[in-house]
Order: sequence, then C-alpha cells, then structure tokens
Amino acid sequence: MEFKKLQKIIAEVLGIGDMEIFQEMSFVDDLGADSLELFQILMGVEQEFDISIDEESLKDVDTVGDLLELIC
Repeated sequence: MEFKKLQKIIAEVLGIGDMEIFQEMSFVDDLGADSLELFQILMGVEQEFDISIDEESLKDVDTVGDLLELIC
C-alpha cells in the first residue's frame, strides 16, 4: 500500500506513469530526477504519510526502495 502511494507521488512529480517506477530504480540515474524534483517528492511524501524526514536520513536514500524503507 505504501509503495503504491509512493509510486503515485513520484509519478506526479516526474510526469511519468506510476507503473514505470520500481523499488530498485535510482532517483537520479534511472528516473532522471533533479534536486528540485527530489525536494518535491520529499515534500509529497511528508505530506502524504504525515511524517518528517530529517536531512541526515536522506543521505542514504538513492533508490525508490531506500525511500520506501525510510517511510516504513
């Protein structure tokens, strides 16, 4: 369920289909996200899941799966 929500957020920000997003994909290398898009994804995640993600935690986030792990 969380993955579907995360897919939707990423798809909306990047303008791609949510079914094109997989957990092993890198935000930068595979999805082509820039720093502004990454910030928008983070804001969307914080709002959707009602959480706050600190900057230190983001240092280890490279893939969609990494972010999903952080959310869960």
